[in-house]
Amino acid sequence: MENTPLLDGLHVVDLASFIAGPAATTVLGDFGADVVKVEPPGVGDSYRAFSHVPPNPQVEGIDYTWQLDNRNKRSIELNLKSPDARAVLERLVRWADVLVTNFPPPTRARLGLDYESLAQLNPRLIYADVTGFGETGPDADKPGFDVTAYWARSGLMNLTRQPTAPPALNVFGAGDHSTAISLFAGIMTALYRREKTGQGARVTASLIGEGAWAAGCWLQAVLAGASDPQPVDRRHPPNALGNLYRTADDRWLLLVFANEDKEVPLFLRAIGHPEAAEDPRFKDSHSRHAHANVLADLLDKEFATRPLADWRKVFDAAGLTYGVVQTLEETAHDPQFTAAGVFVPVDDGSTEPLLTIDSPVRLDQEQKVRPRPAPALGEHTQAVLSELGFAAADIDELRTAGTIPHS
Repeated sequence: MENTPLLDGLHVVDLASFIAGPAATTVLGDFGADVVKVEPPGVGDSYRAFSHVPPNPQVEGIDYTWQLDNRNKRSIELNLKSPDARAVLERLVRWADVLVTNFPPPTRARLGLDYESLAQLNPRLIYADVTGFGETGPDADKPGFDVTAYWARSGLMNLTRQPTAPPALNVFGAGDHSTAISLFAGIMTALYRREKTGQGARVTASLIGEGAWAAGCWLQAVLAGASDPQPVDRRHPPNALGNLYRTADDRWLLLVFANEDKEVPLFLRAIGHPEAAEDPRFKDSHSRHAHANVLADLLDKEFATRPLADWRKVFDAAGLTYGVVQTLEETAHDPQFTAAGVFVPVDDGSTEPLLTIDSPVRLDQEQKVRPRPAPALGEHTQAVLSELGFAAADIDELRTAGTIPHS
């Protein structure tokens, strides 16, 4: 049917916690997959409490991080340590097309959730796991979060700062969300392979692998023998026309002139200094780079004379490439994000629905499902177990054994 979502009928078991793995299954759910999230009874995924942890912003009555990364899913509670949980897991695995986990390798082995064990139950299973530090090596079993593995271990945290400033925490989840897209891509590649071979596959992703890819332009230079790159000092930049400048109202503008020969004359005329184009220190790219400190000092003084709004008009009129360092408040109300479909309403039945952030994968020929509210803990336990073939008496026995909680 024309309006049937692309991944309608795809069964996904989400055994992952926190961000990277669940965010990948969220993208699958956005395209119509039936995602069943398996959570520990009573407490659920620890990510449910994440939005209340400082320095995360506080929003009364809305678990915004849970909504972002667990929309369009069904939740069941299952005590994986219970012996009777195995029967549930085996039915889930046989039902599933895709299973996602981020349990450390020793935990997977102890619970019988390793790929080799589950592939025997379902040879067509796409088994996807995400780790902090990869599957092998001395640190494979260490716990890792995006701030420790993606940002700190990769070298990114050392570079995204001014030289005299200490490293700073990045927005939580940034590395996780990037890794989630790579995991999603791996899952879709494995599904394509299954179409060709009929066989399942194992997909892996790691936070350090994603961090290395993000730092790749400079990390590749070091691998090729370059000296260790250092944070760029905006007061002494290698290129004054690829630099940050403060305006009179304490805002920051970012210049990015990729085509200097074309843009520099336009820029100098726009800011009222066409004569600078004749200055031998600034006449060509080589001279400007050689005198970048001087030019940066001049531009610092120039940009400090006018507020951001004035400079935006100047740059827009001249058709110059620039960026504004926005606050998240400004981004949340930036009309371009809504017009481009980045912000979409949650289908919660209200007249003023919460906006959420769409996953970045798009196909012009395919419509995503509207984001539904993220599930309450164990909201769908009874329904999912019934679909898996458990009779009412069987479900009561699972409750008695402590495998699932009492209603």
